[in-house]
Amino acid sequence: MILSINSMAQTTDTTLIEKLMRQHPDQFNGILNHPKNNQVQILYTQVIHNKNLPPLFRTYSYHLDPQQYFYPASTVKLAAVIFALEKINQLKIQGLNAESTMITDSAYAGQTKVERDSTAKNGLPSIAHYIKKILLTSDNDAFNRLYEFIGRAEINQKLQKYGFNDSRILNRLAIGDSGEPAKHTNPVRFYNGTQLIYTQEAQYDPKEYPLPLKGTTMGAGYIDSTEKLVNKPFDLSNKNAFGLKNQQSMMKRLMYPNAFPAVERFNLTPSDYELIYTYMHMLPGQSDYPAYNPKEFWPTYAKMLYYGREKEVKLNPDLKIFNKYGDSYGYIIDNAYFKDEKNKIEFFLSAVVQSNEDGIYNDGKYEYDTVCFPFMKNLGRMIYAYEKAQQAK
Repeated sequence: MILSINSMAQTTDTTLIEKLMRQHPDQFNGILNHPKNNQVQILYTQVIHNKNLPPLFRTYSYHLDPQQYFYPASTVKLAAVIFALEKINQLKIQGLNAESTMITDSAYAGQTKVERDSTAKNGLPSIAHYIKKILLTSDNDAFNRLYEFIGRAEINQKLQKYGFNDSRILNRLAIGDSGEPAKHTNPVRFYNGTQLIYTQEAQYDPKEYPLPLKGTTMGAGYIDSTEKLVNKPFDLSNKNAFGLKNQQSMMKRLMYPNAFPAVERFNLTPSDYELIYTYMHMLPGQSDYPAYNPKEFWPTYAKMLYYGREKEVKLNPDLKIFNKYGDSYGYIIDNAYFKDEKNKIEFFLSAVVQSNEDGIYNDGKYEYDTVCFPFMKNLGRMIYAYEKAQQAK
């Protein structure tokens, strides 16, 4: 019954978002007049509550194309957060939980160890603390450690299990991980105090996970690992992929598990959900461990939609944004759930935009400040204002 209700509710309207953007030409004409140039895709979903029934979803899209590749950057970290907690629950080992000390060893060329974490209150690494750092400021090392615990094979099995068929996670982030090294993941051990409670040997995943994607080679050139310009298109065909529809589906079943059949829900406990919800909307300055420098991680640092990347922006006191963003290679992506209890507003909004005017990748020269961040800010505020107007009717 739940499945049939939501299937009917999920017919996608492809006109509303463009109509709304055309009402704000000063903000969106650059995107609307050159839609392919910035590779924009948008997915907006309203939440419709029904008494004594699971909520329904009404979805709107703009240029949504599951086969059109974009580099997902840090948005893949949300999958790692969920799957790491699921793995703990599936192991069913007495004493093993997200707070257990996680010691990472090395067993293959290039792998690194972790025995301490100075940002944790007790100075020790754990799944829970890695999750906190991922959701607060998108910490790359924290993701890499969860990737190593889950294992590449299990990550991709889980993506398929939940129907995220436009997605794959093949490598760690920000360390040049690719090819054979990415297939090898570190051995790990878990402790409660000094008591060893679980040991996981190093893992190897031989699979490749091909996807029928288009646009995986792009631009006119790129800067290689030796800082030299290579005058041929940049190839991302063997990188991570996380389709926008899959991203929002993951967020929807995370925020509203009861809207999905039991077999499609994540294997998470109430405390797992609380952990994720807490840090997904918390601002960096509200954290003591880690204690973040406000000049480097200002309040809205991680909230692309609605706030852009502005440092001196006034916070909306009524609005909570639960999200996971990504930024790399000129792409800005944000996958968010908006909640304003005072004004009875809630919706899901996921979007990607890219700007790379010179066509050169890996050179650090992208139009984030002039194109991508303003677009994200304006889009989030436009949809929020539309929702507010609908509530006022």
